Amino acid sequence: MKILYAVQGTGNGHLSRAMDIVPCLRNFGEVDVLVSGTQADLVLPFEVKYRLHGLSFIFGKSGGVDLWKTFMSSTVRKFTQEIKSLPIEQYDLVINDFEPISAWSAHMKEYPCIGLSHQIAALDPSSPKPDDTDMLGKFIMKNYAPSTYAYGFHFKSYNKNIFTPVIRNSVRGLDVQDKGHYTVYLPAYDDAHLLKHLMKFSDINWQVFSKHNSRAFDMKNVSIRPINNDAFITSMASSSGVLCGAGFETPAEALFLQKKLLVVPMKNQYEQHLNAAALEEMGVPVISSLKQKNMLSIEAWLNSKSRVVVDYKNNTQEIITNIVTKHT
Repeated sequence: MKILYAVQGTGNGHLSRAMDIVPCLRNFGEVDVLVSGTQADLVLPFEVKYRLHGLSFIFGKSGGVDLWKTFMSSTVRKFTQEIKSLPIEQYDLVINDFEPISAWSAHMKEYPCIGLSHQIAALDPSSPKPDDTDMLGKFIMKNYAPSTYAYGFHFKSYNKNIFTPVIRNSVRGLDVQDKGHYTVYLPAYDDAHLLKHLMKFSDINWQVFSKHNSRAFDMKNVSIRPINNDAFITSMASSSGVLCGAGFETPAEALFLQKKLLVVPMKNQYEQHLNAAALEEMGVPVISSLKQKNMLSIEAWLNSKSRVVVDYKNNTQEIITNIVTKHT
C-alpha cells in the first residue's frame, strides 16, 4: 500500500507528532511524507518527499500572529499550482495533519482524505470553547484543510474519535527532575519583550527558547537559547514549571511530565484560544498576555504547587492500526 502522510509545517507540534506516527504507518506499506509551511524548527529523522510552501502563519513579536506578513507570504497562484501538481491519485491512503495542499488537492479531485489532527478535535462540538467566538478564525480553521473523515487529538478524549495526545518516545523516556528553573517557549514574543517581563521576577531562573535569536546569551536571571529540540525537552523535564503559548504539543508534554503549567494564547490565533478553554477547564491557569496587569497572576503561579494530573497512554500504534484498517 502507498500512503501519503501530509503534515502542517507551521510550528513544531505537527512535526513532533509525525516522528511517532510515520513509523506506525510504515507497518502498513510505503509512506511518503509531505510537509508544507515555513515556520518549523524541527528536523524530521526521515526523508520528506514533498516540501511545499503551503499556507504559513507568521509569528509576530508581541504576542500574536502577524496577519500582514502571513497574508504577504501566501500567494494564491503558488498555492493553486501546488494543489494541482500534487499526484494525489498515486496513493491508496491519504492521511492529513492539518496540511492544506494535500487536503485541497484531494477535495478538488474528489479523492478520500483522512484528517488526523488536533485542530479537528479542537473544533469538535464536544470540545470546550472560549466565551468569545472568533468567527473569522473559526471559518479559517474549518476550511483550511478539509477532510472526508475526521479524527483528532486533544488534551482529553471528548468522544470516540478524539484521542489523548501523542507523546513522543523521546519525551516518554526523559529523566524527570526539578532543578528549580522555569522553561519558557513563547515564539510570538521577541526576546526584548520576554526579558522586560521575566527580569521582574529576579529570584527566578528562566530558560527561554527563542525563535528570534540564533545565539545564546544570558541577561541577569534569564537565559536565552536558540530553538534546539533536545535541549528544550531536557530543560522541560528538569524544570519546576513551563510557561508557553496555548499550542497543543508543548502543553501536552508539560502535563505528561507532571510540570506546573501556565499558558498565554496568541492573539489572532483562534486555535490557541480553543486550547486555552480546554486547559482552563482542566485547571491550568491562563493569562491573556505578558502585560503588567497579569504580573500578579504569574507570581501566584510561581508560588503555587498545583499540578494537573493526566494519563496519556502510549497507544499511537493502536490508533493508527484502527484508522488504517477501517479505511482500507
